[in-house]
Amino acid sequence: MRRTRSGLLAALPLLFAPLAGQDQPAEGFRVDKIETGLRYAEGPAWSREGFLIFSDVPADRLLKLVPGQHPVTWKEQAGGPTGNAFDSQGRLYSCQARARRVVRYDSKGKPEVLAEQWEGKRLNAPNDIVVRNDGHAYFTDPAFGYQADTRELDFYGVFHITPRRELKLVAKSAGRPNGVALSPNGRILYISDSDQKAIRAYDLDGKGEVSNERVLVSGTEGVPGGMRTDSQGNLYVAADGIAVYSSQGKLLETIPLGEPASNCAFGGAEGQALFITAGASLYLVRLEGRGAARH
Repeated sequence: MRRTRSGLLAALPLLFAPLAGQDQPAEGFRVDKIETGLRYAEGPAWSREGFLIFSDVPADRLLKLVPGQHPVTWKEQAGGPTGNAFDSQGRLYSCQARARRVVRYDSKGKPEVLAEQWEGKRLNAPNDIVVRNDGHAYFTDPAFGYQADTRELDFYGVFHITPRRELKLVAKSAGRPNGVALSPNGRILYISDSDQKAIRAYDLDGKGEVSNERVLVSGTEGVPGGMRTDSQGNLYVAADGIAVYSSQGKLLETIPLGEPASNCAFGGAEGQALFITAGASLYLVRLEGRGAARH
């Protein structure tokens, strides 16, 4: 078993086979490319039922990956899906950048619109989302490329959807907010800022209300995108590969891919598989002792 400097490379069961010739040991990490040929991969989210959902944004579809199988299309004409997240009831929340809304799918795959306007104006292009165990959801609303030409809001936003489906504004950002994550106890909200190459943290109370904005990390290597926390509270940030930060904002290590990453998610039977979307591909890194946070 090959280990990293910190002894955290995993020996998980090989549930996801790497593509032939695509095994990439990098600085002690074994990085397996398990799918490629996508147009632009984003938004991996692991279901407790034992499968991964992720987005192929330009192809306007959500894909489903079951261990030991090839991905299949789960939903077509999905509104230009980007970030995705499951709630404690197993329902899938999806940011639809092209449709400029956030939806939640029921058990039969039927979408219900949760957010599409703020004070009578359409959202910019919801990008990434996270859901706390008590049903409070938080999403980012930047505008990239052509999206900026048709935006109605005069700010980039971070929003909160309450369990009663009330939409609240968390922050108006000078830069474009991108990824979003929660601490393991659900009491800290993390937001990455693509323009300022920073990560901000906010305190959350029991009612999901937000306070105490602060900069946790500044000057990231590459543009920070999607994020996840592990059970120890470390923050995994998709940028030039994956950068791993402590809950105090200290850079602990990096997982190089050879290309910029867009997002990541923990999954697998023990929560110790890190799925990474990057360009046209989906990668897998097996990590030991750093399972998914449960919020």
